[in-house]
Amino acid sequence: MRTLVLHKKNIMITAMLLVIFAVAGAALVGLTFEETVDVIKENEKLTLLKKLNNIVPANVYNNDLLHDTTSVKASKLLCTSEATTAYRARLDDKNIAVVLSSIAPGGYNGPIHMLVGIYADGRLAGVRIVKHRETPGLGDVISISRSNWILGFNNKSLSNPDSRHWKVKRDGGIFDQFTGATITPRAVVEAVHNALLYFKTNRELLFYTPESEKPAVTEPSDLSIKKATSP
Repeated sequence: MRTLVLHKKNIMITAMLLVIFAVAGAALVGLTFEETVDVIKENEKLTLLKKLNNIVPANVYNNDLLHDTTSVKASKLLCTSEATTAYRARLDDKNIAVVLSSIAPGGYNGPIHMLVGIYADGRLAGVRIVKHRETPGLGDVISISRSNWILGFNNKSLSNPDSRHWKVKRDGGIFDQFTGATITPRAVVEAVHNALLYFKTNRELLFYTPESEKPAVTEPSDLSIKKATSP
């Protein structure tokens, strides 16, 4: 009987120690998270800013690109099913560019998610692929890390080329397709053209900000972080 009592006592002590270690471990994880969450958020902001500055150069605007934003409703032209964020670049009170989220639904292996930057005059500032599942060595050439193909959109507009030539060369357009992979570039070209059409229709709304919500112009001392993240 005494042995059984001692055995039960040892089990209780072991269980209590496990509970104490579990609580202490959870508290330590929580404390570590609290101390690093701000750092993680700041790194995420800098990563996003770098992506945006790859499209709209940091030296052409002086506002806070990450906070001068507007919500864009779900759109058929952008192929978005929910609201997305558009980032506005301005130089003092002059509208410079807007960066939109767009999706090319007709990729070979599924939707292709993009950021499309458009200058206020309707020219493309640049396009970047942010997520895709295209075949390595074929369709993935749309990514800037794989080739310069995506740079072919720079400074193009609805009038350059005209609508008949906003296609890959195989379809009578001006944009290159890839050897053995036409579906992917065809989908991207169409999506970028649709983004330009969306911008043309919604330009004023995209740049509009009520006077009470206009952000302050970024001071030169604050631009060092922005420019440090530029390519």
